[in-house]
Amino acid sequence: MFKEFKEFAMRGNVLDMAVGIIIGGAFGTIISSMVNDVLMPPIGLALGNVDFTNLFIVLKDGTKAVAPYAALADAKAAGAVTINYGLFINSVVSFVIVAFCVFMLIRTMNRLKREEAAAPAEPTTRDCPFCYSAIAIKASRCPHCTSEVKAA
Repeated sequence: MFKEFKEFAMRGNVLDMAVGIIIGGAFGTIISSMVNDVLMPPIGLALGNVDFTNLFIVLKDGTKAVAPYAALADAKAAGAVTINYGLFINSVVSFVIVAFCVFMLIRTMNRLKREEAAAPAEPTTRDCPFCYSAIAIKASRCPHCTSEVKAA
């Protein structure tokens, strides 16, 4: 069983998938930071100094302190039950950016595959001028009719 697992784990596609998952996780962290630290502050500033991480609705006051809470951290510390729609907006923006990046990557890969498929392959055979059978490009005699043909 260990030998079978080792063969499975060492296949190229499994290793490629593992590398992709690890890089994808790191990419997700970078995108989250970009959204939270670079994109959302100017958007919040343009919308009147709104901090999206602190947009929430209190469903039930906390046991340690009562509303209003200045920040989400204060509400969490008080034990309040909240709907954190600001964090949800950040997550949606992160998802859209990741989805767009994946779309662009797949689009580029598909374009490269189409270009490879569109490039005609060099011919390996040609027709004999006497019997019209397929012969090798470098042949000097047709194997079907034995006629001498000019080498290409």
